[in-house]
Amino acid sequence: MMPIHVDCSGFGQANTSKNEVQAPLANQSMYMRMPRICVAGIITLISLPIMGSVRAAQDRAAQGKVTVTEITPQVLVFATTAGNVVASVGTDGALLVGTPSADSTVRISSILAERTRTSVRYVVIAPQDTAHSEGDAGWGRLGAVVAMHENALQRIGGNVMGPPPPLSDRFVQLGVDRPRVAFSEVLAFDLNGEAIHVVHQTPGYSNADALTHFHAANLLYFGEVFPGDGYPMIDFAQGGKLDGFLKTLGGWTDAKFRIVPARGEVTNGASLKAFCNMITTVRDRVQHLIDARRGEAEIIAEHPTAEFDDRWGHGRVSADVFVRAVYRSLTER
Repeated sequence: MMPIHVDCSGFGQANTSKNEVQAPLANQSMYMRMPRICVAGIITLISLPIMGSVRAAQDRAAQGKVTVTEITPQVLVFATTAGNVVASVGTDGALLVGTPSADSTVRISSILAERTRTSVRYVVIAPQDTAHSEGDAGWGRLGAVVAMHENALQRIGGNVMGPPPPLSDRFVQLGVDRPRVAFSEVLAFDLNGEAIHVVHQTPGYSNADALTHFHAANLLYFGEVFPGDGYPMIDFAQGGKLDGFLKTLGGWTDAKFRIVPARGEVTNGASLKAFCNMITTVRDRVQHLIDARRGEAEIIAEHPTAEFDDRWGHGRVSADVFVRAVYRSLTER
């Protein structure tokens, strides 16, 4: 059994320093016996629900699409509809870190089973918007040990003193549970020849942000602190702060580091550097306009992100929403 260490002390950053696979479409067959009379009319009537069932199955298959990128034979990245998931897989079992979607779990489990004979599974769920959380994504019922930072877990009803509240309607509908393990500062894994650290960070996207460092693979995952597909979200309701992005990412901007974003393709530290430079430039421009006594609407109209929109303006957060968040961060200090 590989050792797991859960530590509530600080952990210094200096020490942590396509193949496309689609979920199979369920075969649907229906056998009917019917009288010879009015057969055409009966078939017409029943064809609508059959067609609806086929479309629903097709929709589920499309949603369950999983793309796999092999970093090394022991380190994989799965792209799911909810976000990227980094996996260590080998003789000791498998560890997943990220935001897996519930509809990807069966497919990912199948891929892992092809690469390791042991059933040992650990899953660390990164923080998400609670309205879109998919809980443990169904890994708990497969026997995995599923963990989440205590702040994020409390927001979905876990890590409480006493009996937990009922699952949300969303979780019931998805057929998922809450993670059953909470951590505060550090999770450390010695697994498959890798030293892997999950380390709580200064709030950026949220107060549950953590970086995950795969030391041997020289790979890092930051969750929503580096979204990869556009401007970042600062979730003020979850304790997010603008400066936290720069504090968390600033030490990993060397091109030698492999970087897995929350969504999108694997990149390197140079992309982090460009991302940090964008945040710094927009922050300084907004601050300059605040100093000139410009209001929020005036600052947004100045479009301080203009030169960055081609690269960062196509994700979940629009340029105006990002500027509004920067303005709020600077005026609520």
